[in-house]
Amino acid sequence: MMTKKYFPLALVALLSSTLMSCELVTGIFKAGVWTGIIVVVIVLALIIWLISRIFGGNN
Repeated sequence: MMTKKYFPLALVALLSSTLMSCELVTGIFKAGVWTGIIVVVIVLALIIWLISRIFGGNN
């Protein structure tokens, strides 16, 4: 008797937590992609700056 009473509540809780976790993972991957792009751009800019300082002289 108790199982029939709480089954719909447990089902709703399970579905809502599953759907929220998918959205969370999607958000993490989107943030990860943008963070990776920004880090790569910064590293490339730093490398270009260092090469220009080394080979550009003190002019």
